[in-house]
Amino acid sequence: MPHTLDPELRRALAARIRYYNEMGIYDFYRRPPSVQAAEVATPVAVEEQEVVISANAVSTNQPESREEMSPRKTAAAPTPVAIEENIFGTSAPKPEQNVNDPVKALKIIRNDLGNCTRCDLHKGRKNIVFGVGDSKAELMFVGEGPGADEDETGEPFVGRAGQLLNNMIKAMGIEREQVYIANIVKCRPPSNRTPEREECDTCSPFLMRQIAVVKPKVIVALGATAAKTLLAMNSSMIQLRGRFYDFKPASVQSNDPSWDGCKLAVTYHPAFLLRDPRQKSEAWKDLQMVMKELGLKPPAKSAQ
Repeated sequence: MPHTLDPELRRALAARIRYYNEMGIYDFYRRPPSVQAAEVATPVAVEEQEVVISANAVSTNQPESREEMSPRKTAAAPTPVAIEENIFGTSAPKPEQNVNDPVKALKIIRNDLGNCTRCDLHKGRKNIVFGVGDSKAELMFVGEGPGADEDETGEPFVGRAGQLLNNMIKAMGIEREQVYIANIVKCRPPSNRTPEREECDTCSPFLMRQIAVVKPKVIVALGATAAKTLLAMNSSMIQLRGRFYDFKPASVQSNDPSWDGCKLAVTYHPAFLLRDPRQKSEAWKDLQMVMKELGLKPPAKSAQ
């Protein structure tokens, strides 16, 4: 039978890997199955675990720094590698895995989410913002969390940031209805603050299930929170942008055995671009990289 680690131990191990990422260590290897779990997980003192987890909780929830806001080149950094949380255990099959229709599968996930009260974000929300778009989309955008307009309507990216995202999508030569859009957390954080680590960890498993159903070819992580949560690493936006990552949703499997994950790219969140329009050209470079991967061409300019 598959061995499932205690949730506290799982979180401690995930925190330890993020800690190693910050030190520039990105390569990890499995030991043979015969090795006992006690040998695989190096013992860590409780006090040390608390320090590691606390340090990550503070660093991963900071908004884009001045370094991340600047498009200038920095010294070469180690290439980050996404860490699959599946190495810590195997979760039970999800009910949507037996459903071939992605629309019905997404409804199953939404019903499973229910009137969610799993974290404190539910206390101030008006609507759960689940996700919207083509259930078979080749391109998926993942943001941070709902804002006031999204909380009011129950749909992601409908405010000013959503209007900019729509323009970005059109500039890629496609329409909003052709992509799938979701967020790391599905309830609006108070005063639009950055979601806390525990809130992201609580809500993101539902996003992972959505990704496994949609089976996109490319995911674009919008902003630092989305990128760091999906990739389980704590690097600056400058380090994260400009390349593709091999991504597979953690702790969940697709019903299609031929789908072995997708590419993931990182760019700035549209709300950040509204605050600093100078970075729009940098975001466009990221989207052009995605367009090349998907074989998309920008629409021809109409003659005036």
